[in-house]
Amino acid sequence: MPIKILMPALSPTMTEGNLLKWHKKEGDAVRAGDVVAEIETDKATMEVEATDEGRLGRIVVPEGTEGVPVNAVIALLLGEDEDAASLAKAEAAPAPAAPAKPAPTPPSPAAKPAAPPAKPAPDVAPPAAGDRVFASPLARRMAEQAGLDLAAMKGSGPHGRIVKADIDTARGRAAPVAAAAAPAVAPAAGLPAYTELPVSGVRKIVARRLVEAKREAPHFYLTIDCEIDGLLKIRQDLNARSDDYKLSVNDFVIRAAALALKRVPAANASWAETVIRRYHAADISVAVAIPDGLITPIVRNADAKGLAAISNEMKDLADRARAGKLKPEEFQGGTFSVSNLGMYGIREFAAVINPPQGAILAVGAGEKRAIVKDGALAVATVMSCTLSVDHRVVDGVVGAEFLAAFKKLIEDPLTMLL
Repeated sequence: MPIKILMPALSPTMTEGNLLKWHKKEGDAVRAGDVVAEIETDKATMEVEATDEGRLGRIVVPEGTEGVPVNAVIALLLGEDEDAASLAKAEAAPAPAAPAKPAPTPPSPAAKPAAPPAKPAPDVAPPAAGDRVFASPLARRMAEQAGLDLAAMKGSGPHGRIVKADIDTARGRAAPVAAAAAPAVAPAAGLPAYTELPVSGVRKIVARRLVEAKREAPHFYLTIDCEIDGLLKIRQDLNARSDDYKLSVNDFVIRAAALALKRVPAANASWAETVIRRYHAADISVAVAIPDGLITPIVRNADAKGLAAISNEMKDLADRARAGKLKPEEFQGGTFSVSNLGMYGIREFAAVINPPQGAILAVGAGEKRAIVKDGALAVATVMSCTLSVDHRVVDGVVGAEFLAAFKKLIEDPLTMLL
């Protein structure tokens, strides 16, 4: 039997993905490890590699299809001794579009009450009034967006199931109607003209996870001011010594956060309903802006890495994150997050926790401020850092101890080099 290529689950939160592009055509030879397709997951754009050898017999889900559920069949791979006849036998199992939940099979003609002679067979006719409309989840969403009535459509899928191709065809016919209906979506009175942008899969998942984080995790916030004149001087001195690295303030922040977690292990934890997980490694997730939202590549075991190693690794991760080329293991997991908006001149902000982690550190800009030192007024470069904490995991005292350890490292950066 042909081998089924399935939509993979590439992150713990992924329930569906968008099939962006096929790298192989029907009939192409496929070797294990070949990239066969590109999919958009809840975090980034990923490549799907073949795990078996053969010939691509049938592309089940065309490129451009959105909302393909995890483990749905997206293609069929023929073995060495298999041909079109083998493919035909397997065609009944997978659906040509992305099925979500198993839909009840419509009753066969024999099981139905006597139907009018003029009524076509159930596998090609639209459902009768009162009957359930069988359509893929993607087709339902597309029909809703286009204002199409599924009950009036004839499905080309198995047992009359309405699929993406049917919606595309109907949308082509309905274009003039859609144009005529445009005034219905005009701005409300008093609003200026606007443009509505489609929401990507990544943005939808980011939005859902942020809502869940704010709803489920009882956030509280602690802010501390760090004097960074010493750090800036050491950074300048180190960068002048070699062209192999260019340290940023954020590299110092990542290492200081990791070392502080080692000194205050109770802050390196997450909530797991029946237990609290306290992690043995300091894996720092670093927020990186991408066109579709946000992704957090991970510097693993950051406490055991030098500043130059952290700097070079972070540059590589950020570049590949923006290009959508991160591997799942490079952004899944992490025990603590850092979000830095200092480069945009933001003085202070509070970040949303990245679940299931227990805390995230928001870093503001270093700026000259008047301070009192030894009873006299002085000027120093000060950086405000705010720790957002899940109170189910980390109590106020633990959060304060972490920030105290972090501040000591930032203000005495030589200790990070030991």
